[in-house]
Formats: sequence, C-alpha cells, structure tokens
Amino acid sequence: MNFDYSDDQKFLKNEARKFLEARCTSAAVRKVLDNDDVSFDAELWKGVAEQGWLGAAIPEAFGGLGLGHVELCAIAEEMGRVAAPIPFASTVYFVAEAVMLAGSDAQKTELLPKIAAGEIIGCFATSEGPGVVNAASLACKVDGGKLSGVKIPVTDGDIADVAVVLASEGGKPGLFLVDLKDASVTRETLKSLDPTRGVARLTFKNAPAARLGGGGEGFSLMEQVFDRAAVLLAFEQTGGADKCLEMAKDYAMGRYAFGRVIAGYQAMKHKLADMYVKNEVARSNAYYGAWALNTNAAELPVAASAARIAASEAYWFASKENIQTHGGMGFTWEVDCHLYYRRSRQLGLVAGAPKVWKERLVSQLERRNAA
Repeated sequence: MNFDYSDDQKFLKNEARKFLEARCTSAAVRKVLDNDDVSFDAELWKGVAEQGWLGAAIPEAFGGLGLGHVELCAIAEEMGRVAAPIPFASTVYFVAEAVMLAGSDAQKTELLPKIAAGEIIGCFATSEGPGVVNAASLACKVDGGKLSGVKIPVTDGDIADVAVVLASEGGKPGLFLVDLKDASVTRETLKSLDPTRGVARLTFKNAPAARLGGGGEGFSLMEQVFDRAAVLLAFEQTGGADKCLEMAKDYAMGRYAFGRVIAGYQAMKHKLADMYVKNEVARSNAYYGAWALNTNAAELPVAASAARIAASEAYWFASKENIQTHGGMGFTWEVDCHLYYRRSRQLGLVAGAPKVWKERLVSQLERRNAA
C-alpha cells in the first residue's frame, strides 16, 4: 500500500499548481469578494473546464477523462491552495458523485458530459436550517413528481443550474434532481462569511423532480455522497492549510523584531511547528481516504470521517495562526490571511461540521467492532 502520488499524478498536480497560481491570484479572488454582482470567477471556471478537471473522475463514456479519484484529489489540493472562487466542490464533489453513484444511464448521459464540459453548475441541497436533517425533520416533500419546500443554506445555490435535493416521497426519503431554472424555483442570495462561495435559500413550489436511485434510499445515498465529498474536501482543506503555513513561515522569516527575524523566537517556532504537525496529520488521513475512495474500500466511511475531522481542524488552526503570525497586519483587509480564514470556516461547515463527523466516526467504529 503506497500512500503517495505516482509520477504521473505528481506531474498533474504540478501542472495544476502552475495553472492556478497564474490564473487564480489573490487579486482574482478579491475581485469576486469585493463585487456583490459577481458570485464566482467565470473565466477561471471556463479555464478549469478546458483543462478537463471537471471530468477528471467522470468515465470517458460520459465525456470525462476517466482518470480516477486520486487524480481528482490532487487537483482538489491545488484548488485549496488558491482558495479558488468557483463552484468546483458543489458541482464535482457532490452533484457529479451523486449522479455517478445513483443516476440512471439516461441521467448520466444527460448530466455528466455537461458537468465535464463546464456547461452546468450544480449544488447539493440537504439542509433545512439549523441542526442535522433527519426523517422526522425533513420538510421538503415530493408528490407526483413535484417538489415543494425550502432548503437553506445551499452552497452555490445562487448560481447553480441543477440541484440534487433531499426530500420525502410517500414518507420515504430520496434524492431528487431539480432544474433550478424552472419557474417553480425561487432563490434568495444570503450573506455569508465567505462571499467567494455564495449561499442561497431555495424555495420549491411544485418543481419537477426526478429521483436518483431507489425510493427510500435518500439518507443512505446522502451519506455515501458525503463520504466521497469528505475525502475531496479534505484535500482542498489540506491544500489551504499548507498555504497558510507557507505564508506564515515566509512572513516570519522576513519580519524583524529587536534586531532578529521573528522566526528565531521560540514562541514563533512552536507556532509554526504546531501548524506543521496538524497539517501532516491531516495529510496522512486524507491519503488514507483517497485510497479508500479510489478502491471503493469498505473502510471508506471511517477513512472519510477521519480525513474530514483532521483536515477541518488543521485548516482552521493554520488559518488562525497565520493571522496571529502576521500580527496586527494579519487582521487588516490588505493582507490575504483573511481569505483563507474565511474559506476554512466555509469548508468546515459544508456537508456537516466536525462535531457531526466525530459522531459519525464513533458510530462507524462501534458498528465495525460489533460486526
């Protein structure tokens, strides 16, 4: 078992870094952040689609590159390093994975080539407000192929073309595909900590809905999609955490106090060392998750939970300590530290907060030990 990228995967990762560092500068991110009329970087989205990354894990038969999930993990890590202001995660980690997992041949043929080409943006709508959604609290209903209800907050719901929605049909939970351009769907853009990844309230009033998978499989499918997305998100978070450490180290090596660089002070060394340790723990868990995802191993739920928890904590810690390392400057608008702090909080809540994943990890371990 080799927890490292192959030479070809390293080449892909390096090329992705070159492309993103050239096309997704902090100025490009700030352009989206500072403009209320711009929700994402459309030019970057087009460029990423041209690179084929949207279809990295999509089979060639459906218009993708058919590379595999490890290659997608490598790309996700580089996306995290630049805090890319595009709906890559919502479309690729969630919607594409849901369609590949449970879609019919017709649904795959219709949607996957469009996703791979960047022609549509997707979002995954499960939340209906504070708290974990369950069978008792699920208010969205499907009756006669028509969906009614409200989902809030929905990441990238303000710009998405299609949504995968968790709803109840005949008292049984299911996942449903909904065209958000239909007149029966209204959306309200909401304010968030990270405006480079917009959120929205989606209201459905008898919106046409097509089920993914079988009836009553909604929660099971949702958890499987979350496990897959958790691994990919962990790589994005790890990439962001590494960038925060890099920024903190570079600043500490160039900032002088009392005639010496601040990196020479013990307190600063400990701060940077703690960031490094948490990042490496997150990376090792992410690699384990990548292996489990790429091989569809039975350990995937455990590996995904561990990767999600470690990466969320590492990114939040690194983004926070990066600000502290920069001192008073780190809190200002001019320094890029806040871009990563915002993204760390945003990614830490997508698909459930670390507390939820800790509970899932414990339940998975108990279930495995009881078997």
